[in-house]
Amino acid sequence: MKLGRLRHAITYEAIQQCHAEKDWGICWLCGQVGITRASYYQWLKRDVPKAEKENEIIAQLIQEYDERFHHILGYRRMTDWINRLNHTHYSRNRIHRLMKELNIHSVIRCKKEKYRRATPEATSENILHRDFLAERPNQKWATDVTEFKWYEGSAVKKLYLSAILDLYDRSIVAYVISGRNDNKLVFDTFEQAIRKNPEAHPLFHSDRGFQYTSKAFQFKLSKQGMEQSMSRVGHCIDNCPVEGFWGIVKAEMYSLNKFSSGEELRSAIEQYIPFLQLRTFSGTIWSKDANGSSHGSSAREEPGTVPDYREQTDSEIQSEIRGITKCRKSHADAKTPTWNLRQ
Repeated sequence: MKLGRLRHAITYEAIQQCHAEKDWGICWLCGQVGITRASYYQWLKRDVPKAEKENEIIAQLIQEYDERFHHILGYRRMTDWINRLNHTHYSRNRIHRLMKELNIHSVIRCKKEKYRRATPEATSENILHRDFLAERPNQKWATDVTEFKWYEGSAVKKLYLSAILDLYDRSIVAYVISGRNDNKLVFDTFEQAIRKNPEAHPLFHSDRGFQYTSKAFQFKLSKQGMEQSMSRVGHCIDNCPVEGFWGIVKAEMYSLNKFSSGEELRSAIEQYIPFLQLRTFSGTIWSKDANGSSHGSSAREEPGTVPDYREQTDSEIQSEIRGITKCRKSHADAKTPTWNLRQ
């Protein structure tokens, strides 16, 4: 323990302790740690500075008060108590340094672990450049991962949802739910999208999450003939369509309900995603083509699962809207929401 400011003080103390307890030779010990015998003996015969003697007294007080107050004192309160009870004027920095040397700290309000910045394996430029309109399906895909929390007593549990959106009609190409935010979650989502669209070669846009910057994922993209695009650091709006998609999911499905289990939350997400494929009551998403004129596209789904509203009459569309509205109202207060479109 270093209570003074002398260089190699801890090393000298270690040599002294090993020689006293294990009877190892001074010459051999000094050779092992790379110092001369003369410097060790000079330290051994030195006059202990006044500040170091004072530090030893302070260290004893710190250990005493730490036990007396049941380990709840941080360095600020420790300084106040030492100065008040002993009529001294020690600085907080001095007490803080000695407490660190003694490995003494407050057990309440533990300091949060700092974020460890990782170096990505590979990054790509923002090729999409906020051009969120596509002229045809499978021209531009965007992806991201979001988290949902649920509580088991006071313990916080999490589920992660990974999804890929087609920017042509904002339809959901693929999605996967998992209890872990790892490479497998993103890789499974990507492979599911490829199984559904084996001939697709879109521009693939994402943020700079560790899954997307991994060389393994970049190999998957190159193997499929896809070009990668990444948002700039600190610019989440570069992936605006997916961020907006998460906002819709959480506003309509997640925030209005309370979930008591992971299975309940997973079931709610799986029921809501097909409903969200309708996008709007009219089933049409409007975008612009290369000439600037507007055109509509129905939500993407398997044949027969989502009705094509362009082929329905006005009365049929109004009836469908009333059915959806009735469904949402009837399940607004339900424990687990359901999103069946046909009532």
